[in-house]
Amino acid sequence: MSREFPIGLTPPDWLVRNLKPQQAPVNRAAVARAAVGMALPLALGLAAGRPAYGALAAMGALSGVIGDTADAYRMRIINIAVPQLFGAVGVTLGTLAYGHGWYAVAAVTAVALLSGMISTIGAVASVSGLLLLLNCVVGAGLPLPSPWWLAPVLMTGGGLLVLLLALLAWPLRAGIPERTAVAGTYRTVADLLAIAGTDRVEEYEEARRVVTQSLNQSYDLILARRARHHGRSPELTRMLAQLNAITPVIEAAPAAHLAARPLPPEIPGALRLLADAVASDRTALPPLRLPVPTTETARAVDHALRHTAEVVTAPDVDPRGIDDRLGRPATLRIRTARATRNVVLSANSWRYGVRLAVCIGAAQALVSLVPVPRSYWVALTVTFVLKPDFGSVFSRALLRALGTVAGLVVAAVVLAEVPLGWWDVPALLLLAPLIPALTPRGYGYQTAAITPVILLLSDILNHQGTALLLPRLNDSLLGCAISLTAGYLLWPESWRTRVGDRLADAVADTAAYVEAAFGPAPDASAQHRMRRRLYRDLSVIRTEFQRALTEPPPTGRRAAAWWPLVVAVERIVDATTAARVRVRHGAAPPSTAEVAQVTLQLRELSEGVRSQETLVAVRTDLTGPAGSVLEPLRQEVAAARAIASPR
Repeated sequence: MSREFPIGLTPPDWLVRNLKPQQAPVNRAAVARAAVGMALPLALGLAAGRPAYGALAAMGALSGVIGDTADAYRMRIINIAVPQLFGAVGVTLGTLAYGHGWYAVAAVTAVALLSGMISTIGAVASVSGLLLLLNCVVGAGLPLPSPWWLAPVLMTGGGLLVLLLALLAWPLRAGIPERTAVAGTYRTVADLLAIAGTDRVEEYEEARRVVTQSLNQSYDLILARRARHHGRSPELTRMLAQLNAITPVIEAAPAAHLAARPLPPEIPGALRLLADAVASDRTALPPLRLPVPTTETARAVDHALRHTAEVVTAPDVDPRGIDDRLGRPATLRIRTARATRNVVLSANSWRYGVRLAVCIGAAQALVSLVPVPRSYWVALTVTFVLKPDFGSVFSRALLRALGTVAGLVVAAVVLAEVPLGWWDVPALLLLAPLIPALTPRGYGYQTAAITPVILLLSDILNHQGTALLLPRLNDSLLGCAISLTAGYLLWPESWRTRVGDRLADAVADTAAYVEAAFGPAPDASAQHRMRRRLYRDLSVIRTEFQRALTEPPPTGRRAAAWWPLVVAVERIVDATTAARVRVRHGAAPPSTAEVAQVTLQLRELSEGVRSQETLVAVRTDLTGPAGSVLEPLRQEVAAARAIASPR
């Protein structure tokens, strides 16, 4: 019989959130690539009588395994190859600085500043900056084989081997990952329609968030390729048209949900049939058998679904008629210039770069100048932990420490029982697949999987065996301590700047969306783009809140207090979309005064969120004509104003 903890021993919520594993499927192909990609270089090095060379190549393969997360083949090239190039530069700079005292400290610190600044550009740039700094730290902390260019070649070769393995099936599966993503979006929308109109409110909101995430992923995949093809690929044009076609169905879902009447099962069933057609790239389908619509909401769903079926079954699509819902991507040259300008002029990029440089400088000074037995693992730990775009610094430091302890237990068994030589290959074959298998579970699990692999490869380079264990634990704990003090406690970020301003901007954008939706001459394409950007921004804000919830008080407590407001803003966007859909399908449009009243309240809410550190409830009297399409929207705005507003 289970017993509850005494009240004094109950773990705090933020700690429970940190330790709770995330649910995610195992990518078996990535698991197989990790095993082969890391064990093969080591086997080749042993066969050639150069085990150190094989270990370095396997270290490079490790970075490729960590970056092997994309489904689309073209995205795999970007996610793996681009960081490898930065990693080669990093290990070259580190090798040249090795053993030069203050020069090494200055070099690694300068690389840390650059790494931190470019990490603010985006996901690929963040991983590239991470690998630039990681390899620089390794090069500056380990005596790598001569000449200076050999280590970069070996490590880059290991990473490119993983990329080669990831691209082997490309000729046979070209376009399949993109089609699978689009079909997956269709299926998530079908699940949303199956819940719409029921009393399962929490399930509906979770399903809507899943739809947003799936749609974002699909658009990112398609538009990333479209930017290079410039609309010349019929396959990409067709998939983009299919994504655009599902948008009216997604917009009709909030109207169906607010109607509080479940949709007939034939509707989500028809959408699942269309998803199967998208996945198999079929155009021959029997006519949809849908119930006759009797209300304006039902007409909206019926009209959107039939339009989607027409697009899916159309054999050809005119690229001139396709509008990218997020706007056409700029050329690579323009995006590069824009990103460079933003990094140089952004206070946020400088703040993070300086913050990372201070911590790395302190760690590298300790390693290079203080006569105590320390290693590159101190700076390595700081590099991994101090990645705010990967999660809360506090939670990553905690999980890094716990994951290192768990990984050292496994490493102790491996280093004690596995003799140096060929037995390291089967050991790596067993350990390497754990990295892609456990990484989706959380950062602590990833650390536990990576630690024994790095220690096994380090032992091949320095032959210290189990003597590595205790120093590595001390170094990891010291790196976590530096991150928490110099990178967390000494940089008290303003809650308003970190989250409040973002949420205030989203509320202001929502007010603009309401005006555009019911303006005198609504632009359908502009409204689609506004809505997509709103949901994407709210998804980012939600992620930031979830990170903040894993931090101890006062940050975690404040995030928990503000959380209902995030949900309220999402509902306001839903209610606006539902009202616009109803107007488009026969409902009486709202008056200008009604729209002005709602937008005024939203802008006041935005200003209140921007100026307040704490929440202050305010009663708001929003009235309007009975039966107006804006009545659900007024209720949601009033609920949001009751949560937070200026005094």
